[in-house]
Amino acid sequence: MSSSSSESELIAKAKEDSEAFGKLYQRYVERIYNYIFHRTGSEEDAEDLTAHTFYQALRHIGRYKDRGAPFAAWLYRIAHNVVANWHRDNSRWTELPLEGLRLHDRPENTLHQAAERWDREQALTEALRRLHPDRQLLLVLKFSEGLSNRQIGHIMGRSEGAIKSLYHRALVGLRQDMEEQGFSLSEEDGESS
Repeated sequence: MSSSSSESELIAKAKEDSEAFGKLYQRYVERIYNYIFHRTGSEEDAEDLTAHTFYQALRHIGRYKDRGAPFAAWLYRIAHNVVANWHRDNSRWTELPLEGLRLHDRPENTLHQAAERWDREQALTEALRRLHPDRQLLLVLKFSEGLSNRQIGHIMGRSEGAIKSLYHRALVGLRQDMEEQGFSLSEEDGESS
């Protein structure tokens, strides 16, 4: 039995049985928590909003229809909406903790190289923070979660083409910001789509 058919069966059971939903919860809770934590920067808020996300998913599992996207995309979409409502209710601008978002990890040969890399990473983190929240979200989903443009499109409610365009604009904006700070972004810093 393939994992997609077993997941489909589990989803069908979850519509009738909360214990089956518990298995879906166990399968996805860590990923959804990590996503929400990246959006809120607070462990406490991430825990609360993750619980709220799964509560909403349980309430609405009967309405879930498999439209070819992974079940995770449906959960991410709920999480996205929960976080957006939380930000709106708290009158906060979306801020992502981007310190853990590494584009690559290479050992440095000298202390000078380590210092240069640290300066560059600090500049990149600040440039990421200055991006529009939609562009920040896209980059977190792409690099932290490893999602495809199609999956990101399902989560953000946009077409795959719109996600590619948004991704391109995010990278152009990052490159310009970094160049203004005296740094450059290379091809290996994440320009594959």
